[in-house]
Amino acid sequence: MRVYFDNAATTPLDPDVMKEMYKVMENQFGNPSSIHAHGREARTLIERSRKTIAGLLHTSPAEIFFTSSGTEADNTAIRCGIIDHNITHAITSHTEHHAVLHTLEAMEKSGLIKLSFVNIDSKGTIDYDHLETLLKENERSFVSLMHANNEIGTLSDMERVGDLCETYNAIYHCDTVQTMGHYPHDLSKLKAHFLVCAAHKLHGPKGVGFLHINHKIKIKPFIYGGAQERNMRGGTENIYGIVGLAKSLELAYSEMGQHQSHIQGLKSYMMEQLTANVPGVSFNGETDADKSLYTVLNVSFPEMEMSDMLLFNLDIAGISASGGSACSSGSDIGSHVLTAIGASSSRPSVRFSFSKYNTKEEVDFVVAKVRELCAVNV
Repeated sequence: MRVYFDNAATTPLDPDVMKEMYKVMENQFGNPSSIHAHGREARTLIERSRKTIAGLLHTSPAEIFFTSSGTEADNTAIRCGIIDHNITHAITSHTEHHAVLHTLEAMEKSGLIKLSFVNIDSKGTIDYDHLETLLKENERSFVSLMHANNEIGTLSDMERVGDLCETYNAIYHCDTVQTMGHYPHDLSKLKAHFLVCAAHKLHGPKGVGFLHINHKIKIKPFIYGGAQERNMRGGTENIYGIVGLAKSLELAYSEMGQHQSHIQGLKSYMMEQLTANVPGVSFNGETDADKSLYTVLNVSFPEMEMSDMLLFNLDIAGISASGGSACSSGSDIGSHVLTAIGASSSRPSVRFSFSKYNTKEEVDFVVAKVRELCAVNV
């Protein structure tokens, strides 16, 4: 048996998405920038996809810009949002995705900004009072705080952050890669300037995503070269990927309640079974269902011999997952997220992440294998 519990890294392509993409691959190969019939057909598909996405998110198609990935979208929002608006101070957290952290750290190193980190607690929850203090002390800041942490699942309160940013005239960028398609986003009400999506996190294709840019803010292109994306991103559009992205988001919204109930049930069941069968197990991040991403469960196991081999042994046992331990030294390559929340570097941690395709039987299989591995390593 082979079990895939690494859906936070990437998800399997939905068969209906594949069919939709294949139809385009077979019949529409034109360059969307060409004015002849083949080009116009391709352009129509892109704009139809943009309209579909905008409708689901309650925003204007003019605010959706297609990219090659969530990382490109994050970089565009951060670098252009800061440089084009002459921002000299940015606020983020130590648990952000490296697409955000590394970009901001590089900008600080080059002298473009001063970077502040908002306090978080042992579950990775933002200290909103500290965030307000930082905003008060630094006029016109750039704030980059993700909606859900990709390693431990802790959710941020986007509405609260948005309100604070509006109060203190800050620009708000939110990495929503892990939650787009898993939670409803009403962009007509949300006070965020930039949101990000990567199709492969919601059963769409790799190599395509989008950046939502609120109409209240203007930026220059991050990638120059052509007039694509209304002069905002040079480069021929990935028409197959864009169609797949729109279809995957459409499917996600049509089945969201059903899938959330199913996946949350799997997560809760795994927590119960691990607690009952593996002495000393604990969970990293927020575990309250209302405050935690339902697709992610980060598990901390008891200290064991050769703890660094746990993921390898799970793979040998037929289980695909990811994780690691907190960094034990400055040169140690571990999880910066677990380190930031004060997790023990001597306890191995594994992130199990679920999708609509996972089953209770797979959870039972994983728990049984984990129990065996932990018993062997006692």
